[in-house]
Amino acid sequence: MPTGSAPRGGGALHAGAWWLWALGLATAASRTTNPLLLGLLIAVAGYVVAVRRTDAPWARSYTAFLKLGLVVLAIRLFFAVFFGSPVPGTRVLFTLPEVPLPHWAQGVRVGGRVSAEGLVFALYDGLRLATLLICVGAANALASPARLLKSLPGALYEAGVAVVVAMTFAPHLVADVARLRSARRLRGRPDRGVKALLQVGLPVLEGALDRSVALAAAMDARGYGRTARVPPAVARTTAALTLGGLLGVCCGTYGLLAAEGAGYGLPLLLAGLAAALGGLWLGGRRSVRSRYRPDRWGVRAWLVAGSGAAVAALMIRAASYAPGALQPSVVPLTAPTLPLWPAAATLLGLLPALAAPAPGPAPEPATSRPPLPANATPGPRADDEHHHPTAQPPPRVRSESDARAGAGPEEAAQ
Repeated sequence: MPTGSAPRGGGALHAGAWWLWALGLATAASRTTNPLLLGLLIAVAGYVVAVRRTDAPWARSYTAFLKLGLVVLAIRLFFAVFFGSPVPGTRVLFTLPEVPLPHWAQGVRVGGRVSAEGLVFALYDGLRLATLLICVGAANALASPARLLKSLPGALYEAGVAVVVAMTFAPHLVADVARLRSARRLRGRPDRGVKALLQVGLPVLEGALDRSVALAAAMDARGYGRTARVPPAVARTTAALTLGGLLGVCCGTYGLLAAEGAGYGLPLLLAGLAAALGGLWLGGRRSVRSRYRPDRWGVRAWLVAGSGAAVAALMIRAASYAPGALQPSVVPLTAPTLPLWPAAATLLGLLPALAAPAPGPAPEPATSRPPLPANATPGPRADDEHHHPTAQPPPRVRSESDARAGAGPEEAAQ
């Protein structure tokens, strides 16, 4: 293996395995409002992220999703306090001044009595939604967006590129702001306040525009957007299978989530998945692209994805025979208990902490690459991780006339 490349065997778990694991935990969270089980799911996801995430920019998104979950929980409690709750309560905690509304707004109130039952119901509901967001944040922190893009079917490649570009825009923006604020502190200038924000905003905007132009040039140079000729019959079959399969997946998922549709939900979901996969396979024939070192779905990926699927399946099974343990009663208000079997099933989500490979070391500097011949010009390496349509070309060298902005575009804005 070349000296300048990162080892791929140690940290090369398939990105789709992390998403399947996280979606399994999210499915389990959607089946319960028990705060003890939801807290256990959050702890499982957080521990796996802590021991298996890398130092990549996207790995820092888990903290942002934790904060977003807290914001969602606070908003849900705010609506329960000021706009009421659908749960009738008898234990009144306090009473707010109520705003009179016209007769056509019956059923809606602003202010009034706030009961303990309504607050607890809002707390359970908001915690469940926050857990779903945290599970998605775990997948974002563990799965590389670029490697996930490589594993997408050819039919979804163009949409996947747009999603990856959108997902990587925010980390780059945060990194630019942190870099410019650090530069201002080193120069003895304030980095907080409205004035500092305005002086940092222009260089950040300039960097974002330069990055978008460089990305467009890189995609154009790599032939992005080429398509192959496909017979009309194949195109129509692809559209029918894809749309029908997605409709079947939606109906089957609704059947599984609903209390009465478990009988037809699973067969409809499997049929929809089969039709959608067939449509994606046919649709991939129009996409002309090459894959270098595609990620392989190995035993470790099966274990990681299977642990999430096992947590979801066991939680769905527990919801059918012990609904009281997974849905604590609010009226009358009772203290939640921790059911042993669902809790043990949730702990299966810790398997990726053992089965997934440890994060590999960061790539060594470019100076460790073997020297080039005297008459050779350096070019992109075939095994370089940044050889990708969403990668940026190397930064251009500034001339002597640009020495004033050598530390970045921040000085030019002063």
